[in-house]
Amino acid sequence: MAFASPTSWSDAARTRPIVLNDTTLRDGEQAPGVAFTTAEKVAIAKALARAGITEIEAGTPAMGQEEVSAIRAIVEADLPLTTIAWCRMRTSDVDAAIEAGVSMVNVSIPSSDVQIAAKLSGGRRAALDQVKRVVGYARDRGLEVAVGGEDSSRADVDFLIKLIATAKAAGARRFRIADTLSVLDPDTSCALMAALRASTDLELEFHGHDDLGLATANTLAAIKAGASHASVTVIGLGERAGNAPLEEVAVALKQLYRLDTGVVLSELENVAAVVAAAAARSIPLNKAIVGEHVFTHESGIHVDGLLKDQRTYQALDPRLLGRSNRIVIGKHSGLAAITSLLAELQLSVSAEEARAILARVRKHAVEHKGAVARDTVMAIWREVRERSLLHCA
Repeated sequence: MAFASPTSWSDAARTRPIVLNDTTLRDGEQAPGVAFTTAEKVAIAKALARAGITEIEAGTPAMGQEEVSAIRAIVEADLPLTTIAWCRMRTSDVDAAIEAGVSMVNVSIPSSDVQIAAKLSGGRRAALDQVKRVVGYARDRGLEVAVGGEDSSRADVDFLIKLIATAKAAGARRFRIADTLSVLDPDTSCALMAALRASTDLELEFHGHDDLGLATANTLAAIKAGASHASVTVIGLGERAGNAPLEEVAVALKQLYRLDTGVVLSELENVAAVVAAAAARSIPLNKAIVGEHVFTHESGIHVDGLLKDQRTYQALDPRLLGRSNRIVIGKHSGLAAITSLLAELQLSVSAEEARAILARVRKHAVEHKGAVARDTVMAIWREVRERSLLHCA
């Protein structure tokens, strides 16, 4: 089936609410070596709730009683969000989710021929039959249901449309299009979602992996083409290269498209810190949105411009995230940064002294492979000042 990519946002795409479904506690925890305790899971869920997240995928009940208890602890925390359990397309998995106390399940079915052949006997017909049977089973037991199309990005589009129609007829409210192996780019993500959106009025969720570094871009493209929901994880935590990061998708939708997801952007840094600590993962200094250096500047040209007008070298306002600019002194600093810092420290300096201090600062940065601390700049100022005074005497 051929399909074309839309070139601009439709009015419906601009006005419909976009829901970010955070799966840090499920797909995020599937990152190699990551294992959350029940207390950590509850703490992460609470942090996500404070950040305005309204849906979380809290885990996989079929893993056993410990996982069931952890999910139930989140449910019993009575947070202002929907707690969803991830299940295989099996009635026994649905039973485990019911034991965990959730109100909604995401039941997953292989959707590409490669996955179907490896996991199901009976081919495509078996996949359709399982969706009809298990979704109906879950609905009869009072659960809201999303169907996850595993490996949707490699599935035949006509079959994917049949799968979605079958899920809807069985009572599902949503279908997840999963780029399980990260084979899409923004153009193909947009085109695929547009084709599926044209075929159904069901809620459509995009779930992107980041093997090629395109998860955020693919997610934005899918939303542009009609996705009503996006699956994300905090700091992109997840299998292999991870998933589309919550913080990137939320801020990009706000910054680029003026779309409000309800996420409290000033809470994103705290959520990232909570998750990173529980996962025993460090947040890269240059990590988009939540990295320590995102609003940090050293380059002389940049600092000179920022001191005159922040808009010269910064499109994203740090105040949107509850943060502020930071100027560091280092090898690439210029006179504007040096004189600004010395003025802030109430240290007088001549033009000649400032140039001498800058030379010393750059030498120190190279020798020590890092930024130059304020105390060090002050010590350099004293030495330069003393030599200047001695020379004058």
